[in-house]
Amino acid sequence: MSDLRLIVKLFVVCALFGLAGALSGCASNIAQMEAVQATGGTPFTQALTEEYRAFVADEKAERDWNAADYFAIKGLSAAGGQVVLPEEVPQAGDHTQPLTDARARLMTALDGGARDSNPAAAAKAQVAFDCYAHEAQEDFWYDSLTDDHVKPCRDKFEAAMAELAGKPMAVAAPGTYIVLFDFDKSNINKAGQAVIDQVLADAKAKGGSVHISDTGYTDRAGTEAYNMALSLRRADSVRNALTNGGIPADAITVAGRGESDPAVPTADGVKEQANRRVEIILQ
Repeated sequence: MSDLRLIVKLFVVCALFGLAGALSGCASNIAQMEAVQATGGTPFTQALTEEYRAFVADEKAERDWNAADYFAIKGLSAAGGQVVLPEEVPQAGDHTQPLTDARARLMTALDGGARDSNPAAAAKAQVAFDCYAHEAQEDFWYDSLTDDHVKPCRDKFEAAMAELAGKPMAVAAPGTYIVLFDFDKSNINKAGQAVIDQVLADAKAKGGSVHISDTGYTDRAGTEAYNMALSLRRADSVRNALTNGGIPADAITVAGRGESDPAVPTADGVKEQANRRVEIILQ
């Protein structure tokens, strides 16, 4: 969480120079989070508000005022009806790759309709992931010798994901699959390979000939030219995985769309994992 790291640094500087205004700002956000009522929005944003309220209370109890303030802001946005996204994966040493896989699974569930089909579990999974990412980064910063703070968040995340898996999710379009990628990468990670395996299984179940559309995308960090090339590399990686799995190369149409048509609209330059994807359509 690079943004949270910046907040921590600013908070320390403010504390050293006795700038009480910064502290009052934190207290204000936390107090608003404690009192806010999410009367609008959707069942998901309302559930998200309550999950962030509980998380902020935990961080406040630990006197981690910076984290409490940061997540209070996210909770207040949810209370206002905004669909706030899970944290980006931070640099967290040995935790980084497991966090990357966890976020990919979470975004696949959320984008697959979990916000609507099971809003309570979806909200629980998102905030548990944020907790997991926060504690993992702190574990990395302070070179902790134990997993005591990370494990409860990770376990809560896995429990929520298991709850989501037990309830069918809405599918945006039959025969459509999403492979997510790490930032500035085109290699297929473990979560992406699981999606590829499902495509191969479904193609085999169809019998006869199939046609696959394989379209790569990026987020909006980087130049348009670079992102166009990166989106094609991602699509090529998926094509190679599909042909290695037995799909004829001439049955696959490959395209790259760069940073155009993001799954989650963002400002230019913003990193967003949901946009770093290849969309596969099996016909």
